Amino acid sequence: MSQIIRVKDVSIGEGHPKICAPMVGTTMALLEEEALTISELSCDLVEWRVDYFNDVMNIDRVKEALSHIKKILMEKPLIFTFRNRAEGGQQTISPAYYHHLLASVIETKQIELVDVELMMDEAIIHSLISTAHKHQVVVIVSNHDFKQTPSTQEMVQRMIKASELGGDIPKLAVMPQCTSDVLALMEATRCVKEDHGIGPLITMAMGGLGMVSRLAGEVFGSDLTFGAAKTASAPGQIAAAELQQVIQLIHRNMPGINQ
Repeated sequence: MSQIIRVKDVSIGEGHPKICAPMVGTTMALLEEEALTISELSCDLVEWRVDYFNDVMNIDRVKEALSHIKKILMEKPLIFTFRNRAEGGQQTISPAYYHHLLASVIETKQIELVDVELMMDEAIIHSLISTAHKHQVVVIVSNHDFKQTPSTQEMVQRMIKASELGGDIPKLAVMPQCTSDVLALMEATRCVKEDHGIGPLITMAMGGLGMVSRLAGEVFGSDLTFGAAKTASAPGQIAAAELQQVIQLIHRNMPGINQ
């Protein structure tokens, strides 16, 4: 049965899809500027894409930047993400450093959620999930395909695997080549949520063609979407303020809402 994940005052998997604003600053100063902008938005969560950060190879600098960000964002839940280049990130680090980076940040108790890549070695995934849960950090197990959209069956299997590994929230992002790819992503989401009872889920088809998946997630079962504060972190991401208007409109008109 699909669950509800509660992080501070945010309930993921209940009500309208939650909006997450990404931070992609390369320096401490730019991150602080981004955090100030996001603190004034009505987004629900914030994601720090630390693969953009120039000093990501220095754990102490990462922790210092994290402390500055948290002071500005106050009560907004924070997702900590390092996205490797193979999954659309800005750079690649060794699996050993990936494990060290994420584990070190989890142990600061300054993040509420952490993103762990599904294609990472399973021993690393299990270790990070164990560390995260020990520190009451929610785990998103993610997979990104920036080249294509896998078959519906393959997408379903990837999300099921993310859940079976112990992830709290499976995430899947794919690149559509045609409208049928977008429909396939939506059907895979519906199947995992309704037929397998797994959730919350985060799914999206990227690029302009897949924009509808970011807007209408509630219709087919995606519980969180990403909206840009200043700079998008993925193709097809639209401004958080505009995204919120559309999501609220769809939510008000869903069956069973205010009827």
